[in-house]
Amino acid sequence: MSHSLGMSHPPIAPDAPWLAPLAGFSDLPFRLLCRELGAMVAVTEMVSAKGLFYDSRNTKRLLDTCPADSPLVVQLFGAEPDYLERAAAALAETGYTYFDLNCGCSVRKVVKTGAGAALLGDPDRLAACAKAMVRAVGLGRVGVKLRLGPKPPARVDLELAARLAEAGAAWLALHPRHASQGFSGTANRLALGEFVAASPLPVIASGDLMTAEDGRAVLAETGAKGVMYARGALADPRVFARHAAFFTEKGQTARAVPSVCDVVRRHAALCREHADDRQALMRMRTAVPRYLRELPGCRALRDRLCRVQSWNELSDILSEAEALAAASSQAAGEAA
Repeated sequence: MSHSLGMSHPPIAPDAPWLAPLAGFSDLPFRLLCRELGAMVAVTEMVSAKGLFYDSRNTKRLLDTCPADSPLVVQLFGAEPDYLERAAAALAETGYTYFDLNCGCSVRKVVKTGAGAALLGDPDRLAACAKAMVRAVGLGRVGVKLRLGPKPPARVDLELAARLAEAGAAWLALHPRHASQGFSGTANRLALGEFVAASPLPVIASGDLMTAEDGRAVLAETGAKGVMYARGALADPRVFARHAAFFTEKGQTARAVPSVCDVVRRHAALCREHADDRQALMRMRTAVPRYLRELPGCRALRDRLCRVQSWNELSDILSEAEALAAASSQAAGEAA
């Protein structure tokens, strides 16, 4: 990881998509997979500022990284400026470069501590938390991930844009729903555009970006400086390669988009490299069924994947999936 104290923020540009922080999913192997497919920046699962001092084993797992995992943004959550400042300072001392304050998580156990989306209801505390993190690590290194406000119709995001710029934040990411909505309804792109126009800081768009086409559309419609894929990356990490293809100039070679089974094999290899075999296999049980969901006739294979017991069994299932894909492709060709 980088030890630079440079003033510039991590790359934020239309052709530099980010992998969002995904609790339970954006671990080191998944981040590395997405980077290989075109993610320019990745954010860790959210890390408790207090947990850094009291829950070292689990927190250490969340912070696992390696030189290829760069640039990396560590997402912290907490409601006490002192703990956030101490946590950011301690991590910076060990080499982590960029940080993000979570102000969007609406999970009950997070909100009841005053952290995550609860901070949207206390803008003074939110600004103080961001300022404390900037004080710990310096300008250019702290971003904030927001929602529109605690619950409809009231919005706090517009006033927070200016306050967070004053606090020293370097970028903002907005998921344009209210915290109380969770993932229901649809992301409000009109509100996102209003936020981009009001923000003195570069804005990364989030929310309902399920495909690369969604990413391209949100950039065009809102003027956001970049995009952050979350559920779209979970469903198919190749979204990053497809996003990159939109920005390949004439005469350049576009990034190859591998087959879904090749993606699974690479994810499995990365899991085996960075986790013990049992842990790695458990991760495959949760990841692979999502990747194969669009494959015709794969429901039985997905059911088997959820119970897979060995790497050989996983390999056999993938071979069957490839045969299904080939048969489907041939049938489509003959129909055409």
